[in-house]
Amino acid sequence: MCTVVVRWAARTPVLLLALRDELVGRDFDDPEQWWPEQPGVVGGRDRQAGGSWCVTDVASGATALVLNRPQRRVAEPMAPSRGVLPLLAVQRGPEWPSSLDLAGMASFAVVLAAPDHLLLWEFDGAELRSTVLAEGTHMVTSGGAEDGKAGRHLAAFIGSTSSTGTTGSADARRWQDLVTGSPVEDDRTALLVRHPRGGSTFATVFGQIIDAEPGHLSLRWSREPQTPGAWVSRHWPQG
Repeated sequence: MCTVVVRWAARTPVLLLALRDELVGRDFDDPEQWWPEQPGVVGGRDRQAGGSWCVTDVASGATALVLNRPQRRVAEPMAPSRGVLPLLAVQRGPEWPSSLDLAGMASFAVVLAAPDHLLLWEFDGAELRSTVLAEGTHMVTSGGAEDGKAGRHLAAFIGSTSSTGTTGSADARRWQDLVTGSPVEDDRTALLVRHPRGGSTFATVFGQIIDAEPGHLSLRWSREPQTPGAWVSRHWPQG
């Protein structure tokens, strides 16, 4: 995951955009209820490690996301995968760090957006720091504030969100339009990236927009987030 935009206000539905930047060709599954031990959790599944970059617990309305950070790019042998973090965060809530030994893990940022809190944890490979984020619209990126992405794009997301304090399909559609209207660039400040490096390519391989509140989840997603017609929509609970 490279870019997260979240609009949060207490006791209102949470609206999030999650853009996943990854090596092209790494297999993953579209959002579904993939984890029998957490049957009410919906998210995309990484086939290599079995975890996720972004999940939502439908009952609680909580969404957790993990972003790679550059300080320690490679984990030590036998250290937990970062893909376990979103699953653990929606299960344990703000107390999730007490349930996992972070020693040896690669660096990361975790965002947890729930009806009564919006929290950010940042791990540099040695120290875990937590921040309570205020009501409003925030952008969190893999490169951190210094990558310039928020300076280039955050104002557009703030300006396209309704001022009523609620979210919904209209705001989700506006955010989707911002994504599909963005060029794909070999630029660290770009919303949608494509970085050819030697024999491999690192690119924005997945985008999703989450509108969540306790008992209800609406998802829009695409494996080609730059293409308007490639986005699909589903709702939970189904039926």
